[in-house]
Amino acid sequence: MVVANSNGPLRLRRIFIAWLILLCAVPAAQAADCPAAPVAALRLPALSARIAAGGPVTIIALGSSSTEGIGASGPGATYPAQLEAALRRALPGLVVSIVNKGIGGQDAAEMVLRLDADALAHDPALIIWQVGTNGALRRHSPRRFAQIMGDGVDSIQATGADVLLMDSQRGAWAQSAPEREAFDRVLADLADRPGVALFRRGGLMDAWAAAGTAPESMLDSDGLHHNDRGYACLAESMAQGIIAGLPLRGPAPGALATRAR
Repeated sequence: MVVANSNGPLRLRRIFIAWLILLCAVPAAQAADCPAAPVAALRLPALSARIAAGGPVTIIALGSSSTEGIGASGPGATYPAQLEAALRRALPGLVVSIVNKGIGGQDAAEMVLRLDADALAHDPALIIWQVGTNGALRRHSPRRFAQIMGDGVDSIQATGADVLLMDSQRGAWAQSAPEREAFDRVLADLADRPGVALFRRGGLMDAWAAAGTAPESMLDSDGLHHNDRGYACLAESMAQGIIAGLPLRGPAPGALATRAR
């Protein structure tokens, strides 16, 4: 993990001001495309230190089809690509690269096997790990899932990188996967560790529904994978959570969420 230099606090304050300016400058038509949803600050100390030190910052997006971008109209519409663009706008002058290592159909055990080559070899400050949906659909053992994920998180943290876990989406598919909640609980328990955070995709989609946007409108016709709008709004919410989690004094994270998106 890179240690922040003496100019870190000043740099982070400037980043925060730039983010607020960019947030307020979003055109109304674009802002209205994403439903209002609360923003949970994502506390990621290794990533914060790398940003404060001036970067560069490498983030690995590890996962299955939701990371690969099944349902998106093209590579630029995937959530990793849109998250990278959002973070570059929010962190002007900082080199931010997000490497998409999503492979459709994989479960946790398969991802752990490629963890070294596909993720750790890139010296990332952060690994975003989208996982659990395929295991729930296939009715794998939640206990075994917990063991696999615990070992994987240990391996990542041993390198000094942060871990951001992403839980399952909402939609018609969930009716056929009663184990989904158990898998999501495993991820929530792991997120109690320092340096591990949880991006609650299910909770985000619940908030969209509460704002009048049905989960299906954010999903492809298969009822499982996101469409372009779903990926865009997922990336926007995650970017806001990452920025809100930087160690700054300013408006509470919820203040960023009050703007209708």
